[in-house]
Amino acid sequence: MAGHSHWAGIKHKKGKADKQRSKIFSKLSKEITVAAKLGDRDPEMNPRLRSAVQAARSANMPKENIERAIDKSSAVTGSNFESLRYEGFGPDKIAVIVETLTDNKNRTASNIRTIFHKNGGCLGTQGSASHNFKQLGIIKIEKKEISEENILELAINAGADECISYNDFHEIHCPVIEIYNVKKKLEKKITNFISTEIEWIPLNSVDINNEKKDQVIEFLNCLEENDDVQNVFSNVNLKVS
Repeated sequence: MAGHSHWAGIKHKKGKADKQRSKIFSKLSKEITVAAKLGDRDPEMNPRLRSAVQAARSANMPKENIERAIDKSSAVTGSNFESLRYEGFGPDKIAVIVETLTDNKNRTASNIRTIFHKNGGCLGTQGSASHNFKQLGIIKIEKKEISEENILELAINAGADECISYNDFHEIHCPVIEIYNVKKKLEKKITNFISTEIEWIPLNSVDINNEKKDQVIEFLNCLEENDDVQNVFSNVNLKVS
């Protein structure tokens, strides 16, 4: 997002803050439960679940929380989570994609629409914002796991398209349909991953002036903090002044 890199960095730091921990754990638990429900409950046999568990470990989620989330997938409940995507435009007409996991789409749609409107934006129809993005498989690995030189060679050999090293982490790009194949090859050398996700990367980033920056960050934070929201992507370029 960039946005991509900078907003990803903001989220990465934000995720480590104690006040955010319970909300982060809640989102990770939901993803673990859904992944286990849709596939095998054994992470070794279920790539999506394995990635969700690895992300939970990276966030220091206790083992018992992870096991509880997996067990919850087999419980007979009246609620089924549904993956829904919302698209729209925020302050300064930035394009935004919001991915949710919800057991009540009416509630979620109402909440997302309210956040957009309160921040001077508006929800659009499917495709209204996504044509500004391309979907890629994104795998993030902490810098301490492997050197820049070694990760570049490993990523190329695994079939990745690109490998970018930031201050705190390496980011590997690959086609969406290849994400778990690439990940499996990386796992031969790497044990700990920050995340393995399909992300929307902007084709062109939008710069905003400093006086609008706080408003945009507040808007993106409001979306992130909603309980039904799993991921937020934007084409805004949040440069550090």
